[in-house]
Amino acid sequence: MELVGSPLTATYAHPKSTPTKFLPAISTMASSYKNRFPYYPLPQSFSLPWLPSTYYKTASINPTLAPISKSSPGLTPSKMLPFVSNRTTLFTRYTPDDWYRSNLTNYKESETSRHNSERLRVDTSRMIQDKYQQTKKTQVESTKNLGERVNNIEFWRSELCHELDEMIGETNALTDMKKRLERALAETEAPLQVAQECLLHREKRMGIDLVHDDVEKQLFTEVDVIRSCQERMQRYLDKAKAQLASNRAAQHEVERDLANKQAAHRIDDKCHHLRNTSDGISYYRGVERVDATISVPESWAKFTDDNILRSQSERAASAKLRDDIENLLVVTANEMWRQFNSVNVAFTNRIAETADAKNKIQTHLAKTLQEIFQIEMNIEAIRKAIRDSGPPLKVAQTRLDERTRRPHVELCRDPAQLRLVNEVHEIDETIQSLQQRLRDAEDTLQMLVRAKSVLEHDLAVKANSLFIDQEKCMGMRKTFPTTARLLGYV
Repeated sequence: MELVGSPLTATYAHPKSTPTKFLPAISTMASSYKNRFPYYPLPQSFSLPWLPSTYYKTASINPTLAPISKSSPGLTPSKMLPFVSNRTTLFTRYTPDDWYRSNLTNYKESETSRHNSERLRVDTSRMIQDKYQQTKKTQVESTKNLGERVNNIEFWRSELCHELDEMIGETNALTDMKKRLERALAETEAPLQVAQECLLHREKRMGIDLVHDDVEKQLFTEVDVIRSCQERMQRYLDKAKAQLASNRAAQHEVERDLANKQAAHRIDDKCHHLRNTSDGISYYRGVERVDATISVPESWAKFTDDNILRSQSERAASAKLRDDIENLLVVTANEMWRQFNSVNVAFTNRIAETADAKNKIQTHLAKTLQEIFQIEMNIEAIRKAIRDSGPPLKVAQTRLDERTRRPHVELCRDPAQLRLVNEVHEIDETIQSLQQRLRDAEDTLQMLVRAKSVLEHDLAVKANSLFIDQEKCMGMRKTFPTTARLLGYV
């Protein structure tokens, strides 16, 4: 009996184990598992011919044979059936009952197989439809989740882009402010050098003009003010450099997060647009068991939110620092200008005082010179008067000397004698008083000459001080930086 065709038998009706040699060794699949087979083990081989187990069961059925009676009539042990090789006539192997029973058995088994096959087909169709719907629903949900993820990434990417633009603008603004501060700090060197040179020049004053006047006090104050402004500027310059470093660090984190978001957006957007008919899809065996995630949606959103908050905090600190630097530049410029004007006012007053003192000294010197001339004329008059008193004294003394030669009683103390004696005394007193007056006049002349020398020296001192204050110091102080330079704009 030969069967034509090979009907499919349900696996649950006739379970059959999967052949042990279905797949090659693992070592042979290491480099070729992709794009070949899915990970899940398949119920039966796709590479072998389809051959159900029913064929083997049908072919191996042994029909039931009627027992051969040992007491067959007409047959003796010596007349039993000979061996096939020794038979010379046809011999029937089965009985009709055996034939009918075999047919019934085949009919029943065929009917059972068909029933099982039909039920299997129905169950398989239903399972295929259910699995298709389930797979389609799962894929729709996955696509929806990927779309939501793409939208979330797009939202945070836009936030990061906006924050990055704001941070770049703030960093550029702070950099410009730092440059202004550096220029303003450099501009303070010239006024400081001018003030110090003014102090050095004023050390060249002479004599009594080396006085710790208001100009010197204001110059020392100006040096202290400029140095104080420089210290504050340098301190804020260091703060600006540190803040720029913090801004760049926050900007770097935002840029790196933005680059990661863009890469993730590109990947998830590609995954979101993948369909069953898309190119480039293939099997990746075991990929579902690889868990390379390091964050959850909460920590993922918090990471980006923390980066944005840090950037916003640094931007706020940078904006506040810029405002502080702007206020500092205004305050320092006003302080230096105010002190500069105070020094200039002090210089103007001191120059006026020195010029007035110089004019007064010149007046006194002129009067002294006039008085010296007068006293010299007076001395000459006294000397002439002393010389003019000599002849009358000689006459009077000669008369007295001649009268001493009168004889005897003629040596009379007469009024003429008394008058001559008084005349001599008077002339001598006159000469003594004139000589004393001459000495007094000569002492006065010496005092006037000394006063003249003092006035001339003081006049030279005042002229030197006036030259230092008016020509050198005030000449240098005409080049004080403008407010725009002190604010760092130029």
